[in-house]
Amino acid sequence: MNVMERTKIRVRSWTKYFMNTLIYAVAGCVIGVLVGLFEVLFGWGLNLITKARVGYENWLLLLLPVMGVIIIYLFERFGKVSRKGMGLVFEISQGRGRPIPKRTVSLMMVSTWLSHIAGASVGKEGVGMQIGATVSHVIGRNVPYFKENKTVFLVTGMAAGFAGLFGTPFTAIFFALEVLVYGMIEFKALAPALAAAFSASWVSSLFGLGKEVLHFSLAMPEDWMSMFLPLIALGIAFGVMGGFFAWSMHHFKGLVSRKITNPYVRVIAVSIVLGLILWAFNCRYSGSGINLIEAGIEGGKVYPWDFAMKLALTVLSMSIGFIGGEVTPLFAIGSTFGALIAPLVGMDPMMCAALGYAAVFGAGTNTWLAPMMIGMEMFGFEYFPLFFIVCATANLVNGNLSIYRLQGLADMPD
Repeated sequence: MNVMERTKIRVRSWTKYFMNTLIYAVAGCVIGVLVGLFEVLFGWGLNLITKARVGYENWLLLLLPVMGVIIIYLFERFGKVSRKGMGLVFEISQGRGRPIPKRTVSLMMVSTWLSHIAGASVGKEGVGMQIGATVSHVIGRNVPYFKENKTVFLVTGMAAGFAGLFGTPFTAIFFALEVLVYGMIEFKALAPALAAAFSASWVSSLFGLGKEVLHFSLAMPEDWMSMFLPLIALGIAFGVMGGFFAWSMHHFKGLVSRKITNPYVRVIAVSIVLGLILWAFNCRYSGSGINLIEAGIEGGKVYPWDFAMKLALTVLSMSIGFIGGEVTPLFAIGSTFGALIAPLVGMDPMMCAALGYAAVFGAGTNTWLAPMMIGMEMFGFEYFPLFFIVCATANLVNGNLSIYRLQGLADMPD
């Protein structure tokens, strides 16, 4: 084969690669716009609920058993498969499981709204990513050109869902690329994930839905290398905390299901206990935990038991059937825990809260790149060395535990 023939083959190969990448990027833009619109609807609903609850928080706790029963009925009647949530996404990525039903979008949105109305301790991002994955999966499986790339479209949808809801496209891309299998990045999905994340974030920002504003203005320490050992200690503490949260989610859910087998009896009985605890603390631990995040990051009042109560009540809420997500509660747990242990390592409580915000999230989801990025995207890229050390350490000590039970594990050297 002469030089000319080899050149022609190489040109054809690159042309095919470029066109394929362009097609997937365009598909990512379309998915991002569609998912962004769904996220706007979902986010508006949550914002309206949050405003409507003001002044009535304790009274609305009486609705916990009622909302719990409605949620259980909705999934029993209309979406038993959809009830798997992110588990269904992981199953499809592993080549098993049924296609994600289109009704998953409406079921997850409505159930999360009901959970937040009543004051359950749940987040929102899990639903955001499921909305994105559902929209993207439906498009992918109905277009012949994309049919063989299910995982690519799941990653694309999750990136769009995370970015559209949180307004953090860089984090969304890293998280979606690495979360399905620990130790492996889905580079095949990079082009559509990039396009989807930025277009979804752009669409949601047009309608006023975007990144949470946290007032954090600490200067990056010039002698940060002198903080190396305290940062390692923080990473260990945050890694254990995130891993414990993931372990608790799996084990307590199984325990309560075995003890109370009827889902309706279970949600009614445990909701009464949940409501009494939330009432005793004046609903401080209801919802996703934004109030706790702000307290930790902005130097507000953080109680020594905040992180433990948020962890326990989130596990309790999710285990009996309330719908939402674990990521924002992980942010809240990390922020309050970081502020609490700051004096032990001789660091500023707000800085430790910011580091805990990112690292506990990473440890709980068994990811590394995404927590580093969320730290920089939320608080400033100049803090890269601090987030790098703490998040890397947290990832190394979390024991490969993850809130996503079906998260895969790439082959690692012994």
